[in-house]
Amino acid sequence: MKNYRLEDIQAEICDEDVSAAITEAKLGVSLSAEELKTIYTSACTHARARIASRTRVQDVMTRFVLAVNKFDNINRAVELISGKNVSGLPVVDKENRVVGIISEADIVSMIAMSEKGDGNMSRSFLDILRHPFGEHVPERKMGHIVGDVMTSPARTIHPEAEMSEAVRIMDQYRIRRLPVVDKDQRLVGLITRADIVRVMGERLTKCR
Repeated sequence: MKNYRLEDIQAEICDEDVSAAITEAKLGVSLSAEELKTIYTSACTHARARIASRTRVQDVMTRFVLAVNKFDNINRAVELISGKNVSGLPVVDKENRVVGIISEADIVSMIAMSEKGDGNMSRSFLDILRHPFGEHVPERKMGHIVGDVMTSPARTIHPEAEMSEAVRIMDQYRIRRLPVVDKDQRLVGLITRADIVRVMGERLTKCR
């Protein structure tokens, strides 16, 4: 017998099928075929959302990750963030262990300090600049290498963790990305808000 996917069968269910199921089940409730179809469709939507929340980080993450070394010149980070159109990068040491994150907000903070040597640039001006990034406002920093400007320590997650845990951490710390690390804290991937939205969108589309 040919196997059919649940979503394909769901799309083919008609009133006759529902009526036959009602008769067979001898239900003691008075519901129309259309009402039962609505309940069934809603149940499928909830089930898929629940299953999606149990998706593992390793099933969603990007495996080929741009990163910078903490001893790289800050210009390299600026060029990568600008040229690759990303909002931040993991920072690693020579053993590829994650030691921090450098984001657009960190770079804005550095630029503000360099523009005003005494560090007294208007706080409101800095907040206006940082607001579009939607991230926690870092302390003002100065330096010529990535390690001087990065936010450290970085929030990380393991590949076996559930996607819902990544969502919780991002929401709690107001961050957009999480480096994914192995048991030795070595970088193995990156999960972002965009990755999570993409996966949830795909799951919701299948529920329709």
